[in-house]
Amino acid sequence: MTGNGAGVRSGIVRAVLLFTVAQGALIVALAFVLTRFVWTEAEAVRAVSISAWVAVCVQVVTFVIARLVAQQQVMAGWGLGVVLRFAVVAVWAFLGIKALGLAPVPALLSLVIFFFVSTVLEPIFLNA
Repeated sequence: MTGNGAGVRSGIVRAVLLFTVAQGALIVALAFVLTRFVWTEAEAVRAVSISAWVAVCVQVVTFVIARLVAQQQVMAGWGLGVVLRFAVVAVWAFLGIKALGLAPVPALLSLVIFFFVSTVLEPIFLNA
């Protein structure tokens, strides 16, 4: 293996780590605001908290995909991430919320909010 391959890999790991920390902090802050000022009932707080975890996990996966694919095809990487997020929202809306017995409005809207805000943050770290 060449030194260049190891450098590329360490760059990806660094970018993923930085993005995960930044988007995790942002999602935690948003979840705090949503559960203190928008949806304050216990059932809604539970729905927002679980949606936050789903968003963090999906965003890390989509960021890794975008980062790996963006080296060759920037738009393909971004488009694949959008499709994956859309699919997660659809599955969450039709299956996940019912399966976990969550309040539908807070669960779905918070997931969309988390995806939107952390997706806006993503380009900063794609070139890190």
